[in-house]
Amino acid sequence: MRQGRHFLQIPGPSPVPDRVLRAMDMPVIDHRSAQFAELGRAVLEGSQRIFQTAGPVMIFPSSGTGAWEAAIVNTLSPGDKVLMVETGHFATLWRQMAGRFGIEVDFIAGDWRRGADPAQIEARLAEDAAHAIKAVMVVHNETSTGATSRIADIRAAIDRTGHPALLMVDTISSLGSVDYRHDEWKVDVSVSCSQKGFMLPPGLGFNAISEKARAAARTNRMPRSYFDWEEMLKPNAKGFFPYTPATNLLYGLREAIAMLLEEGLENVFARHQRLAAATRAAVNHWGLEVLCQEPQEYSPVLTAVLMPPGHDADQFRQVVLDNFNMSLGSGLSKVAGKVFRIGHLGECNELTLLAALTGVEMGLSVAGIPYRAGGVDAAMKYLEQRPQGNFPAHLKVVGS
Repeated sequence: MRQGRHFLQIPGPSPVPDRVLRAMDMPVIDHRSAQFAELGRAVLEGSQRIFQTAGPVMIFPSSGTGAWEAAIVNTLSPGDKVLMVETGHFATLWRQMAGRFGIEVDFIAGDWRRGADPAQIEARLAEDAAHAIKAVMVVHNETSTGATSRIADIRAAIDRTGHPALLMVDTISSLGSVDYRHDEWKVDVSVSCSQKGFMLPPGLGFNAISEKARAAARTNRMPRSYFDWEEMLKPNAKGFFPYTPATNLLYGLREAIAMLLEEGLENVFARHQRLAAATRAAVNHWGLEVLCQEPQEYSPVLTAVLMPPGHDADQFRQVVLDNFNMSLGSGLSKVAGKVFRIGHLGECNELTLLAALTGVEMGLSVAGIPYRAGGVDAAMKYLEQRPQGNFPAHLKVVGS
């Protein structure tokens, strides 16, 4: 019988704050009423602030996978060619989905230890004199690896080539946790969902779109119904939805947006960077290796940790769960059994993180994994030396 609070330290779904839980504890209302329209307008306008866009943001009752599908079926046609980068498990899944819709994918191979390379993207686009590539599709924060791609630099690389391809970005695990600027970085479609930085249960998918993307949607030949942008945008103009919305999740979304804006997005981003750096201080002290090899691409959302040779990450995760009632993220696909992932996103502060790191350190001891004791102390010292609001300039938000 496990006692005490369960520590959910996976990189999403993230823990749902009490404020959000209380906000969702409401009766369902008439989704055609003036009361609902007020809620609808609040979450649509609030989502624009989180995406940092003046353009439309659509909210679908779906997972992030549904939001991926919406991005594809509204902008591309069967036979179109797109450029994608193998940054990890989720980039690979997006590639597979595109293939199912008859999209030709130029997939730049990667080692799962870095984000997308802007120079490689620039070189591929420069070679495409006929402009056959219709979109560049990138995962901002690769949840399977803990590497964050530099979207601002990728935008600059696209601009240098003068290529007209759409820029489509998966922000599923980054939005609300990592600096992201839809308008400033001239992203055409941003894809996201509810259960990561928004601190909600799963069930909402998001598309933020540019006018260029909307224009593409008017001429592409892909069939769609449930995910049709134009059918969503018509009722959205008055705060409504074309079909029954997830009302109680929208109540939670309104509260989550309020929490993010009360803290201030810059402070939210700095907090995630700071907690991530403290986590890496612990990992390095333990003598273990962070999977991401590029310091400027370290994820503020999670840290993926390589196990020493001869040790299984899933067995270690089970030891931690059985002994300390804490869930750590598993390794996925190519890194299954090789890494465990520590989530530090959403409603996470210094005490939450230090408790999680303590569980990891005790787990290393119980599991008989070679490590150097004192990782939690190293993280604590890092946090003490860098109080909130005084984050080092050289570790500034990726892409800023």
